[in-house]
Amino acid sequence: MNLPRKIIIDTDPGQDDAVAILLALGSPDEIEVLGITAVAGNVPLALTQRNARIICELANRRDIPVFAGCDRPLQRPLVTAEHVHGKTGLDGPQMSDPTMPLQDQHAVDFLIETLRREPAKSVTLCPLGPLTNIATAFQRAPDIIARVQEIVLMGGAYFEVGNITPAAEFNIYVDPQAADMVFKSGIPIVVMPLDVTHKALATAPRIEAFRALGTEPGRMVAEWTDFFERFDKQKYGSSGAPLHDPCVIAYLLRPALFSGRHINVEIETQSELTMGMTVADWWGVTKRPANALFIGALDAEGFFALLTERIGRL
Repeated sequence: MNLPRKIIIDTDPGQDDAVAILLALGSPDEIEVLGITAVAGNVPLALTQRNARIICELANRRDIPVFAGCDRPLQRPLVTAEHVHGKTGLDGPQMSDPTMPLQDQHAVDFLIETLRREPAKSVTLCPLGPLTNIATAFQRAPDIIARVQEIVLMGGAYFEVGNITPAAEFNIYVDPQAADMVFKSGIPIVVMPLDVTHKALATAPRIEAFRALGTEPGRMVAEWTDFFERFDKQKYGSSGAPLHDPCVIAYLLRPALFSGRHINVEIETQSELTMGMTVADWWGVTKRPANALFIGALDAEGFFALLTERIGRL
């Protein structure tokens, strides 16, 4: 029996972030969540840290420490996505305010302290939003970079191009300077770009499967996916909304559900036209060294079966 894998979830919830966190909390034999660090992204920090606590309470895991981190990108003004996630970030079902406390410590200090305390290469970072907290921790404490086991992140796009600008995916676009730092860190990185997350579609039968669990987490997941699906179906003309962020946690649980290529990925930080673009050398046309496993394909049936089963455990 392997010990559960230690992770820190860095997030800006968001309905799909919420589903990712529930998937992790529903898998305690395989994943130990050391803490959740909130960052500004889909909505401002005051809401992302609140939403992270609401999600922990929904999973009946008030023991998970939640930390508030950076409230703006390293160098650029904050861009948010209320047009997708609603004004709270978790629009859809009615929700009460969380009663579990926010930790006093800053998320960046928690990241640094935890990576220094835990054995080297035993902690995986799972960023589901802009990479501001992670990059800030690396800037302040470069010694922790070599201690990270792996980074599995949702962000970027190549064949699916952009979802916030024609060239850029939202998480990378919000803080391209932070993303650039993370991609140049030398840490093993697995990327869940739009190329794969757009294959994780919450179609009507898949949403009904969550509702049919007959549990509060199942109902909330169904209502959240119902909510942000309206935006995505209209935008992409697809049969459902992509569940982007749960791909990160599903990869830790069942890597065989995914396939991709180990390639070079560079982040555009100079051009306003293509700011935040993930320039993925999918065809190997440059001599730049590979720095990321860039995922392109997913077994969607297996993914949704795993998701439904684990949320059913909560």
